[in-house]
Amino acid sequence: MPFSLHFSPTPLITAPSPLSKPSFLVPYYHTLHAPKSPLCFSMEHALTHQGKQEAFDLRPEDSQTLPLGLRRDAMPSHVAVIMDGNRRWARLRDLPVRSGYEAGVESLRKIVEICCKWGIKVLSVFAFSSDNWFRPKVEVEFLMSLFERGMQEDTGIFFRENIRISVIGDLTKLPKALQELMVNLEEATKNNTLFQLIVAVSYSGHYDVVQACQRLALKAKCGLIEPSDINVSLMEQELETNCTEFPHPDLLIRTSGEFRISNFMLWQLAYTELYFAQSLWPDFGEAEFLKALLAFQQRQRRYGV
Repeated sequence: MPFSLHFSPTPLITAPSPLSKPSFLVPYYHTLHAPKSPLCFSMEHALTHQGKQEAFDLRPEDSQTLPLGLRRDAMPSHVAVIMDGNRRWARLRDLPVRSGYEAGVESLRKIVEICCKWGIKVLSVFAFSSDNWFRPKVEVEFLMSLFERGMQEDTGIFFRENIRISVIGDLTKLPKALQELMVNLEEATKNNTLFQLIVAVSYSGHYDVVQACQRLALKAKCGLIEPSDINVSLMEQELETNCTEFPHPDLLIRTSGEFRISNFMLWQLAYTELYFAQSLWPDFGEAEFLKALLAFQQRQRRYGV
């Protein structure tokens, strides 16, 4: 499921400098000092190219009325979603696969809007797995173009609505132009505070743990730490979810009736509550999301006890 919220178009972002997220094979001191790509647009520029479509209404949190039965004090801070079932949705309707992904985009837009209104702070979405590279070339190329088009179009909404975007995964495998767009969007929105959308692209839980271990090993090799210093806290500082104040999802939702986590956030999901929905992702909307949140709020979290 590609990340792309179809809001009003904004100017293309370009950046000639290297990607700021180097491969985990690059020596550690390089990763500490890798430069960010310079932004080739300003907030004012983005806001003056909003087009005709209006942004969704994000009023202050305390003015929002929650659905009956949903408690604000028990709302998860971080929700993660495996957006499964886009291709099946299209095939059931005798539509091309691309139509399923495009329909899934609309579901993502709705869930982002709901999260903002209901006070959820972070939403992580599994947009493209490292295993998805083995799909047909034409499908992968379409997804890459959809990522790029979406990020070019959707910049204005993130400025207007104070939304931060973070991208996690092995971005070195992506087309260069797409890498630069993602880095620029992260940099441009890093100080936004209402809500954070984390998009996992070319991501796997195995990759995340391995790259964290390699970074810690390089720290030890450089004499910055001793092997005996390595603990849970240091490990979590090197995981890709160190980009957020809430690195551990409180709730994981997987759509399409599948009962597995498919190599997503293996470390971070250790004590996460799991919810499996029967709906295919393009059909997942407010009613299904509400059911998942109500189920979460009825559970007693024991954190392994």
